[in-house]
Amino acid sequence: MGTLYIVPTPVGNMEDMTYRAVRILKEVDVVLAEDTRTSGILLKHFDIHNHLLSHHKFNEHGTSQGVVERLLSGQNVALISDAGTPGISDPGFFLVREAVRAGIEVQCLPGATAFVPALVSSGLPCDRFAFEGFLPQKKGRQTKILSLKDERRTMIFYESPYRLVKMLEQFVEAYGAERQVSVCREISKVHEESVRGTLAEVLAHFKAHEPKGEIVVILAGASEQVKTDD
Repeated sequence: MGTLYIVPTPVGNMEDMTYRAVRILKEVDVVLAEDTRTSGILLKHFDIHNHLLSHHKFNEHGTSQGVVERLLSGQNVALISDAGTPGISDPGFFLVREAVRAGIEVQCLPGATAFVPALVSSGLPCDRFAFEGFLPQKKGRQTKILSLKDERRTMIFYESPYRLVKMLEQFVEAYGAERQVSVCREISKVHEESVRGTLAEVLAHFKAHEPKGEIVVILAGASEQVKTDD
């Protein structure tokens, strides 16, 4: 029986690729990629010539059974996404679940994921946090935002640069203009930037400077209310 390897890839700088990740990608029988064109560039950079197969959110339910059969027959398979760790707001969960159900060994390599450096560098508490990923684009978006109003842990969101200003405006309305936030964009890339401050301050910044690139939003949790006796 083969092994399913979950292999993180750089979110920006190619130097963030680990030696082990390169070795595994060279040794496995097949590499599953979210976008074979994007991953082809990565593999070429590290002189990896393994066979690539497409595995993304639109076909993973259809392709996972075939992958499990490969693994059961003794092939080793690696799963990568366009950037970061598969399964974190990327395809991966369904295949891992099916492999585990089939009794196949699953190994996830340590490596890059965008929210960890954004969280640690935010200056906000990172001992306890809630990863929320992408908010719903339309239906259920406002309901989700309001449901987090009393969340005391630091919250982590991914967002498109085209919706960032809208998100910050909605956060101001729901949580108040003084809530602390850190917006980190282009992590591990040449133009990496973190903008920290109150929601009002960060919103004003991105209204004046059009946001670009991949974005992680780190939002402070609700402050604990101090109760006093009347």
